Amino acid sequence: MKNDHEQAGSRGPDRPDLGGPDPAPVFGMLFDAHAAPMQRYLARRVGTETAHDLVAETFLVALRRRETYRPEAGTARAWLYGIATNLLRHHVRTETRALNATARLAAADQVVSAGHDGRVAERVDAQSRAALLAGALAELSVADRDTLLLVSWAGLDPGEVAEALGIPAGTVRSRLHRIRRWLRANAPESTKDASSTKEEGESARR
Repeated sequence: MKNDHEQAGSRGPDRPDLGGPDPAPVFGMLFDAHAAPMQRYLARRVGTETAHDLVAETFLVALRRRETYRPEAGTARAWLYGIATNLLRHHVRTETRALNATARLAAADQVVSAGHDGRVAERVDAQSRAALLAGALAELSVADRDTLLLVSWAGLDPGEVAEALGIPAGTVRSRLHRIRRWLRANAPESTKDASSTKEEGESARR
């Protein structure tokens, strides 16, 4: 009986061979490894119900197009997120409306909190910072938003984002630099420290 490494192919579980006669075991491993984090990532962008459908569609498309995956070109995770990103673009209007609505709610919540007890700073946790940032995210182009959120929310590194989007890694890095510079100039003040910390951590990993 083959072990998991052999079933995934000689390149290992990150770059499995999807061309075998029975893809079910390998796709089962991929689903177990990536479906839950992908669901969380997509839910932050388009809501839980749509995210559930997109995850299922992503793996269905991946199964149908498994012959297009090239292990030497990148990880299976990057390939799957590339498929998910293409599917997600059909829901851009939904995402933009949701981001704008979240930003309006966050702004209203700030006013109410300040009026009650002035303890706004105590309530600005990671979730509220993301809400305040939503308005700025809604103003980004689709390509810029995909690039930023694949790093910040999905946890892909710039090389994997390049694989997912089919662009050079250098383009991803320069795009991230430009986006973050724009966010520092346009995002609410309470979100900027977190954004800077995130960027410093990613820079240290590169």
